[in-house]
Amino acid sequence: MFAEYAPFTTKYFYHILVIVVSFILFKKFFERPSAEETAQSGTYAFTASDESTDPSESNVAADNSTSQMDKTSCEVEPALSRDLKHIPYHYVRKSEKELLAHASEFYRIVAARRTLRFFSTDPVPREVIREIIRAAGTAPSGAHTEPWTFVAISNPTTKLKIRKIVEQEEEINYKKRMGIKWTTDLSPLRTNWIKEYLTTVPYLILVFKQTYSTLPNGQKKIHYYHEMSVSIACGILITAIQYAGLVTLTSTPMNCGPAIRSLLGRPANEKLVLLLPVGYPAKDATIPDLQRKDLSEILVEID
Repeated sequence: MFAEYAPFTTKYFYHILVIVVSFILFKKFFERPSAEETAQSGTYAFTASDESTDPSESNVAADNSTSQMDKTSCEVEPALSRDLKHIPYHYVRKSEKELLAHASEFYRIVAARRTLRFFSTDPVPREVIREIIRAAGTAPSGAHTEPWTFVAISNPTTKLKIRKIVEQEEEINYKKRMGIKWTTDLSPLRTNWIKEYLTTVPYLILVFKQTYSTLPNGQKKIHYYHEMSVSIACGILITAIQYAGLVTLTSTPMNCGPAIRSLLGRPANEKLVLLLPVGYPAKDATIPDLQRKDLSEILVEID
């Protein structure tokens, strides 16, 4: 039987080969993997709609499908109360002159903010730290989930333990993980893995993002856009520190999160985002003479 088709196969061999290869490539690159294949491979299938999808929602589809199955037996309840009260918003409108004055004053305050690595040991009142964190807690969050935990540390022993964890990992970062280009770019700033300020400064504020939480009824509470929400809270926190008259350093120690989380006894649903030493500048503190971009470089106005 094969002999009958041999002449045809021989004559059109390359055509057949091209068709077969094209089919295989099409299957490989253009056909979406099934949910089972995606789960088994441990990868996340990117689609056009994923550009605007928060990573915290990667498990929402699975939760929703389960919820839809359970909907016949019980009604899904929102995390907030169904009869949540809506109240009037009280606002006193300022004149254009007042608006500009407030905006300019605020700019002068935040423009004076600089990253400090040399701190005084002078104590900072606890109530000041609490008010700063209270301000950060006013940040907006997805579905009002408030997915943040702020840990304020003044205990010398705990600060020392954190410093040891950070310095151990940072030495590896500088010598192995970060690479020549990264460390070269950092060299003008004169940074290294020695973090003396972690024990000198009166306070460390650690910001954890909560990837989810648990409702009183034991159900999982999804924290939508927790990454963005916590980032906004961190911005307010840094600004509040500056406004209060203190200084800080935005520290994101690579690969230190799990060890620090364990040290502080934080739950598994919390991930370390930012470590801020907070206090007064040392009398002999120095800063790099950096210039910020001009407004014309960062603003696009469309009238």
